[in-house]
Amino acid sequence: MDTATATADLKNLNIGEAAARSGVSAKMVRHYESLGLLPKVRRTESGYRQYGESEVHTLRFIRRARDLGFGMAEIAELLRLWQNRRRSSAEVKRIAQAHVADLERRIAEMTAMKQTLQQLVACCHGDHRPDCPILDDLGH
Repeated sequence: MDTATATADLKNLNIGEAAARSGVSAKMVRHYESLGLLPKVRRTESGYRQYGESEVHTLRFIRRARDLGFGMAEIAELLRLWQNRRRSSAEVKRIAQAHVADLERRIAEMTAMKQTLQQLVACCHGDHRPDCPILDDLGH
C-alpha cells in the first residue's frame, strides 16, 4: 500500500476500525461522542460514521486519561487544554495534582477497608459453627 492510500484510509475509518486503532470499544466511541469529548464526525450518505487520524488520536488521549483514572469532567478539561496550544501548563498541573490527591485519599480509604477485613477474617474460625465475627460486624 502506498503512502497516499494509507493516508486516505486513515481518513475513512469506520467506528470498528477507529475503535481498534485507538484501543477503545465502539460503544465507548459513541459514548465519548455523545458527551462531546469527541467532536461529531463525518457521516457517509448512508449515515455511517467516518473517523480520521485526528479522531483516533483524540480517542487514544481519552483512553490514556481513563487508564490513569481521570473522570469525564477532568478529561474534558484536559482535552480542552491539550487542543489549546496557548494553554498554561499550570492549569494542567493543577488538574493532575488534584487527581493525585484524590487517588491518595481513595488509597487510604481502601487500605483502611483492607485492614478491617483482614482483622475480621483473622477472627473468624471459618468452621462449622454458626458464629461469625464478619457477619456480626456487618450487622452492626
